[in-house]
Amino acid sequence: MTLSARNSLHGTITSIETDGLAAEVTIELGDGQQVTSVITSNSVDRLSLEEGMEAAAVIKATEVMIDA
Repeated sequence: MTLSARNSLHGTITSIETDGLAAEVTIELGDGQQVTSVITSNSVDRLSLEEGMEAAAVIKATEVMIDA
């Protein structure tokens, strides 16, 4: 599948925590960096996501805010 989003972060799924309809998926990017996304539990099943598999976090946003 081709996507228009240009920001994708590739890594390994280190954690999938499912709670009812929602699931929290954490991807280890390397150098200790992680990104976590909340998706539906149905999406976890549909994508056959499992801990240890390679995956990409695809980010499409109109705005990114920074706080210091």
